[in-house]
Amino acid sequence: MKATINPHSNNIDTEDNKPVIVIEHLHKRFGYKKVLNDFNLIVERNKNVVVLGKSGSGKSVLIKCIIGLLKPDSGNINVFGDNIPKLGEDELDQARAKIGFLFQSNALYDSMTIRENLEFPLKRHWVEIADDEVNRLVAESLENVGLAHTSGLMPSELSGGMLKRIALARTMILKPEVILYDEPTTGLDPVTSREIEDLIIALQKKYHTSSIIISHDMNCVKRTADVVVLLLDGKCYAQGSFEELQLSEDQNIKQFFE
Repeated sequence: MKATINPHSNNIDTEDNKPVIVIEHLHKRFGYKKVLNDFNLIVERNKNVVVLGKSGSGKSVLIKCIIGLLKPDSGNINVFGDNIPKLGEDELDQARAKIGFLFQSNALYDSMTIRENLEFPLKRHWVEIADDEVNRLVAESLENVGLAHTSGLMPSELSGGMLKRIALARTMILKPEVILYDEPTTGLDPVTSREIEDLIIALQKKYHTSSIIISHDMNCVKRTADVVVLLLDGKCYAQGSFEELQLSEDQNIKQFFE
Protein backbone atom coordinates (compact mmCIF):
# COMPACT_ATOMS: atom_id res chain seq x y z
CA MET A 1 0.00 0.00 0.00
CA LYS A 2 1.53 3.28 -1.10
CA ALA A 3 0.60 6.04 1.32
CA THR A 4 1.87 9.06 -0.57
CA ILE A 5 -0.50 11.98 -0.76
CA ASN A 6 -0.06 15.32 -2.44
CA PRO A 7 -0.64 17.80 0.40
CA HIS A 8 -1.94 20.36 -2.10
CA SER A 9 -4.83 18.05 -2.99
CA ASN A 10 -6.57 18.46 0.37
CA ASN A 11 -10.24 19.33 -0.04
CA ILE A 12 -10.93 22.56 1.83
CA ASP A 13 -14.65 23.19 2.01
CA THR A 14 -15.65 23.91 5.60
CA GLU A 15 -14.42 25.97 8.54
CA ASP A 16 -13.47 22.78 10.39
CA ASN A 17 -10.93 21.67 7.79
CA LYS A 18 -9.79 25.15 6.82
CA PRO A 19 -5.98 25.10 6.95
CA VAL A 20 -4.15 26.95 9.69
CA ILE A 21 -0.69 26.25 8.24
CA VAL A 22 0.15 26.03 4.54
CA ILE A 23 3.78 25.29 3.65
CA GLU A 24 4.71 25.58 -0.01
CA HIS A 25 7.96 24.68 -1.78
CA LEU A 26 10.10 25.11 1.35
CA HIS A 27 13.86 24.91 0.86
CA LYS A 28 16.57 25.12 3.52
CA ARG A 29 20.19 24.09 3.23
CA PHE A 30 23.25 24.32 5.44
CA GLY A 31 26.33 24.50 3.26
CA TYR A 32 26.06 21.70 0.71
CA LYS A 33 23.45 19.76 2.69
CA LYS A 34 19.85 20.17 1.55
CA VAL A 35 17.74 19.72 4.68
CA LEU A 36 14.37 20.80 3.28
CA ASN A 37 14.02 20.30 -0.46
CA ASP A 38 10.64 21.44 -1.83
CA PHE A 39 8.73 20.46 1.31
CA ASN A 40 4.95 20.98 1.16
CA LEU A 41 2.35 20.50 3.89
CA ILE A 42 -1.14 21.57 4.90
CA VAL A 43 -2.21 21.46 8.56
CA GLU A 44 -5.96 21.64 9.01
CA ARG A 45 -7.80 23.17 11.93
CA ASN A 46 -8.08 21.01 15.09
CA LYS A 47 -5.64 18.39 13.76
CA ASN A 48 -2.48 16.95 15.27
CA VAL A 49 0.13 16.32 12.56
CA VAL A 50 3.11 14.17 13.61
CA VAL A 51 6.27 14.49 11.51
CA LEU A 52 8.42 11.35 11.36
CA GLY A 53 11.92 11.16 9.99
CA LYS A 54 15.39 9.84 10.68
CA SER A 55 17.79 11.75 12.90
CA GLY A 56 19.08 14.76 10.99
CA SER A 57 16.31 14.62 8.41
CA GLY A 58 15.19 18.20 9.10
CA LYS A 59 12.26 17.76 11.49
CA SER A 60 13.46 20.32 14.02
CA VAL A 61 14.61 22.64 11.22
CA LEU A 62 11.06 22.54 9.88
CA ILE A 63 9.38 23.70 13.09
CA LYS A 64 12.08 26.32 13.70
CA CYS A 65 11.27 27.74 10.25
CA ILE A 66 7.57 27.77 11.12
CA ILE A 67 8.15 29.74 14.34
CA GLY A 68 10.62 32.08 12.61
CA LEU A 69 13.73 30.97 14.51
CA LEU A 70 15.28 29.96 11.18
CA LYS A 71 14.74 31.64 7.84
CA PRO A 72 14.24 29.31 4.87
CA ASP A 73 16.18 29.84 1.68
CA SER A 74 12.92 29.98 -0.28
CA GLY A 75 9.28 29.01 -0.04
CA ASN A 76 6.22 30.13 1.88
CA ILE A 77 5.01 29.33 5.40
CA ASN A 78 1.52 30.75 5.86
CA VAL A 79 0.17 30.61 9.42
CA PHE A 80 -3.37 32.03 9.58
CA GLY A 81 -2.56 33.93 6.40
CA ASP A 82 0.73 35.43 7.64
CA ASN A 83 3.73 34.45 5.52
CA ILE A 84 6.23 33.93 8.36
CA PRO A 85 9.49 34.34 6.36
CA LYS A 86 8.31 37.71 5.00
CA LEU A 87 7.32 39.28 8.34
CA GLY A 88 9.22 42.08 10.02
CA GLU A 89 10.26 41.77 13.67
CA ASP A 90 7.14 43.39 15.16
CA GLU A 91 4.81 41.45 12.85
CA LEU A 92 6.61 38.21 13.71
CA ASP A 93 6.15 38.87 17.42
CA GLN A 94 2.42 39.29 16.88
CA ALA A 95 2.21 36.13 14.75
CA ARG A 96 4.09 34.17 17.42
CA ALA A 97 1.37 35.01 19.94
CA LYS A 98 -0.78 32.49 18.05
CA ILE A 99 1.95 29.82 18.02
CA GLY A 100 3.09 27.87 21.05
CA PHE A 101 6.45 26.09 21.01
CA LEU A 102 7.26 23.26 23.42
CA PHE A 103 11.05 22.90 23.40
CA GLN A 104 12.57 19.44 23.77
CA SER A 105 14.72 20.78 26.62
CA ASN A 106 11.69 22.54 28.23
CA ALA A 107 13.69 25.85 28.24
CA LEU A 108 12.56 26.87 31.71
CA TYR A 109 14.55 29.51 33.59
CA ASP A 110 16.33 27.90 36.56
CA SER A 111 16.55 31.21 38.45
CA MET A 112 12.79 31.84 38.28
CA THR A 113 9.96 30.25 40.24
CA ILE A 114 7.37 28.25 38.36
CA ARG A 115 5.00 31.21 38.55
CA GLU A 116 7.65 33.58 37.19
CA ASN A 117 8.37 31.16 34.33
CA LEU A 118 4.68 31.19 33.38
CA GLU A 119 4.43 34.96 33.73
CA PHE A 120 7.41 35.53 31.43
CA PRO A 121 5.60 35.11 28.07
CA LEU A 122 2.71 37.24 29.36
CA LYS A 123 5.04 40.11 30.18
CA ARG A 124 6.73 39.85 26.78
CA HIS A 125 3.39 39.77 24.98
CA TRP A 126 2.77 42.73 22.69
CA VAL A 127 -0.62 43.46 24.32
CA GLU A 128 -0.62 44.65 27.93
CA ILE A 129 -2.33 42.20 30.29
CA ALA A 130 -3.80 43.31 33.64
CA ASP A 131 -2.42 41.79 36.85
CA ASP A 132 -5.65 40.02 37.75
CA GLU A 133 -5.75 38.43 34.29
CA VAL A 134 -2.13 37.31 34.69
CA ASN A 135 -3.07 35.67 38.00
CA ARG A 136 -6.03 33.92 36.38
CA LEU A 137 -4.01 32.67 33.41
CA VAL A 138 -1.21 31.32 35.62
CA ALA A 139 -3.69 29.52 37.88
CA GLU A 140 -5.63 28.09 34.91
CA SER A 141 -2.48 26.92 33.14
CA LEU A 142 -1.16 25.12 36.22
CA GLU A 143 -4.57 23.58 36.85
CA ASN A 144 -4.66 22.30 33.25
CA VAL A 145 -1.51 20.25 33.85
CA GLY A 146 -2.41 19.15 37.37
CA LEU A 147 0.32 21.15 39.11
CA ALA A 148 -1.54 23.99 40.84
CA HIS A 149 0.53 23.45 44.00
CA THR A 150 3.89 24.18 42.31
CA SER A 151 3.53 27.93 41.75
CA GLY A 152 6.14 28.97 44.33
CA LEU A 153 8.62 26.16 43.65
CA MET A 154 11.83 26.32 41.64
CA PRO A 155 12.41 24.12 38.56
CA SER A 156 15.16 22.24 40.43
CA GLU A 157 12.53 21.00 42.90
CA LEU A 158 10.48 19.21 40.22
CA SER A 159 10.88 15.87 38.44
CA GLY A 160 11.50 15.59 34.70
CA GLY A 161 7.87 14.78 34.02
CA MET A 162 6.67 17.72 36.11
CA LEU A 163 9.06 20.05 34.28
CA LYS A 164 7.61 18.90 30.96
CA ARG A 165 4.11 19.64 32.28
CA ILE A 166 5.18 23.12 33.41
CA ALA A 167 6.77 23.76 30.00
CA LEU A 168 3.47 22.73 28.41
CA ALA A 169 1.55 25.02 30.78
CA ARG A 170 3.80 27.93 29.75
CA THR A 171 3.32 27.04 26.08
CA MET A 172 -0.46 27.15 26.51
CA ILE A 173 -0.72 30.27 28.68
CA LEU A 174 -1.34 32.64 25.75
CA LYS A 175 -3.96 30.25 24.32
CA PRO A 176 -2.08 29.67 21.06
CA GLU A 177 -4.10 28.36 18.15
CA VAL A 178 -1.13 26.33 16.88
CA ILE A 179 1.34 24.35 19.00
CA LEU A 180 4.69 23.01 17.82
CA TYR A 181 5.98 20.10 19.92
CA ASP A 182 9.65 19.13 19.63
CA GLU A 183 10.02 15.53 20.90
CA PRO A 184 7.56 15.97 23.82
CA THR A 185 8.22 12.53 25.38
CA THR A 186 11.98 12.23 24.88
CA GLY A 187 13.79 11.13 28.05
CA LEU A 188 10.60 10.30 29.94
CA ASP A 189 9.62 6.91 31.34
CA PRO A 190 6.64 5.12 29.72
CA VAL A 191 4.14 6.15 32.42
CA THR A 192 5.13 9.82 32.31
CA SER A 193 5.21 9.74 28.50
CA ARG A 194 1.61 8.52 28.50
CA GLU A 195 0.63 11.33 30.86
CA ILE A 196 2.15 13.90 28.48
CA GLU A 197 0.36 12.27 25.53
CA ASP A 198 -2.91 12.46 27.47
CA LEU A 199 -2.29 16.16 28.12
CA ILE A 200 -1.60 16.85 24.43
CA ILE A 201 -4.90 15.17 23.52
CA ALA A 202 -6.85 16.86 26.34
CA LEU A 203 -5.56 20.35 25.53
CA GLN A 204 -6.31 19.84 21.84
CA LYS A 205 -9.92 18.99 22.71
CA LYS A 206 -10.30 21.80 25.27
CA TYR A 207 -8.78 24.62 23.21
CA HIS A 208 -9.30 23.26 19.66
CA THR A 209 -5.63 23.68 18.85
CA SER A 210 -3.81 22.51 15.75
CA SER A 211 -0.38 20.99 16.27
CA ILE A 212 2.76 19.78 14.59
CA ILE A 213 4.48 17.15 16.72
CA ILE A 214 8.04 16.02 16.09
CA SER A 215 8.49 12.55 17.59
CA HIS A 216 10.30 9.26 17.12
CA ASP A 217 8.31 7.67 19.98
CA MET A 218 5.88 5.45 18.07
CA ASN A 219 3.53 5.14 21.06
CA CYS A 220 3.28 8.93 21.11
CA VAL A 221 2.76 9.00 17.35
CA LYS A 222 0.00 6.40 17.48
CA ARG A 223 -1.87 8.04 20.36
CA THR A 224 -1.63 11.71 19.36
CA ALA A 225 -1.59 11.80 15.55
CA ASP A 226 -4.57 12.60 13.38
CA VAL A 227 -2.15 12.70 10.44
CA VAL A 228 1.36 11.25 10.14
CA VAL A 229 3.85 12.80 7.72
CA LEU A 230 7.13 11.18 6.69
CA LEU A 231 9.93 13.65 6.01
CA LEU A 232 12.40 11.97 3.66
CA ASP A 233 15.10 13.56 1.50
CA GLY A 234 13.77 16.97 2.51
CA LYS A 235 10.29 16.27 1.11
CA CYS A 236 6.86 15.28 2.39
CA TYR A 237 7.30 11.69 1.19
CA ALA A 238 4.15 10.16 2.67
CA GLN A 239 1.08 11.35 4.52
CA GLY A 240 -1.87 9.53 6.06
CA SER A 241 -3.28 8.11 9.26
CA PHE A 242 -1.09 5.98 11.53
CA GLU A 243 -2.98 2.89 10.41
CA GLU A 244 -2.58 3.71 6.70
CA LEU A 245 1.17 4.16 6.97
CA GLN A 246 1.53 1.14 9.23
CA LEU A 247 0.02 -1.05 6.50
CA SER A 248 2.25 0.33 3.76
CA GLU A 249 4.55 -2.07 1.92
CA ASP A 250 6.86 0.79 0.92
CA GLN A 251 10.12 0.00 2.74
CA ASN A 252 10.86 3.72 3.28
CA ILE A 253 7.66 3.90 5.31
CA LYS A 254 7.66 0.38 6.74
CA GLN A 255 11.00 0.80 8.51
CA PHE A 256 9.42 3.18 11.03
CA PHE A 257 6.71 0.69 12.00
CA GLU A 258 8.77 -2.50 12.31
